Amino acid sequence: MDGSSVYNATTEPEVKTPRRLPLGCTLRRLRGWRLGVKVTQTIFSLVAVVCEEIVEECFTCSGLYFFEFISCSAFLLSLLILYVYCTNLYESLGEDKVKKL
Repeated sequence: MDGSSVYNATTEPEVKTPRRLPLGCTLRRLRGWRLGVKVTQTIFSLVAVVCEEIVEECFTCSGLYFFEFISCSAFLLSLLILYVYCTNLYESLGEDKVKKL
């Protein structure tokens, strides 16, 4: 007895949802001057981190350590913003979760 003929007529094929890659580049969310400002901010914060690392001697280093923390944090956060807004991750997460983030 062939059981496949019974089930072929009544069952629907499983439809796979299209899968989006999180690394797909899209500039729909960050266009024009906003993209330029974010890229410039990322470059300046990276330059600040590099300039801080060049300093070999300091007498009162508390301000330098604070500057290192702020510039490194700004660099990492601006990279995160560029990644979220310039890839498909924005659509994958959803607008409400991105705003909470």
